Amino acid sequence: MTRRGRAGVMTPMSAEDLATPAGPPETPSQQPPSEPDRLRTEFPFELPRGFVSGDGTVHRSGVMRLATARDELVPLRDLRVQENPAYLSVVLLARVITRLGTLPAVHDGVVENLFAADLAFLQEFYRQINAEGHTRAAVTCPHCSEPFEIELGGSRLGES
Repeated sequence: MTRRGRAGVMTPMSAEDLATPAGPPETPSQQPPSEPDRLRTEFPFELPRGFVSGDGTVHRSGVMRLATARDELVPLRDLRVQENPAYLSVVLLARVITRLGTLPAVHDGVVENLFAADLAFLQEFYRQINAEGHTRAAVTCPHCSEPFEIELGGSRLGES
C-alpha cells in the first residue's frame, strides 16, 4: 500500500502505519463502548409507613427484584388467588421482594399485614420497575426537537 507524502509523492506505507489508526473515528457510533450494558435486576425502596414485626420493629427499607414470567404465572394456580383475584398482588409481591428491613424472609403473611399505603406503594413500584421499556416510548417534540418520554398505557399488577 502507498500513501501520499508531504510533497504529494506516493510513498510505501510501513506495517506501523497500517496498525496505527489515521485518527479518531468519524462518528461516535464507531467508537467502542466504554462499558458493557448491564441489566439492573434489583431496586431498593423505602416504604411510606413500614411493616411492624411482632417485636415492634418497623421495617421500611427493602429491595424488589424484577419479576419473571414464572413469578406472574405461578400465583394464578394458587387457590387463594383463584377464590379472590385481588390476592394476586399479595402472592406476587411476596415472590419479588427479596429484603425488607431485617426480616429473615418476606412471605405472603408479611405482605398481608402491610398498611394499605405501603401495599399501594409496592404495587406501583412493581409496575414501574417491570414496565420499564414496555409502556414508555422515547419521542421527539416536533416543534423544538427536544427528546422526552411518554407513557403509552398503564397496567395493573400482574398484567405487565
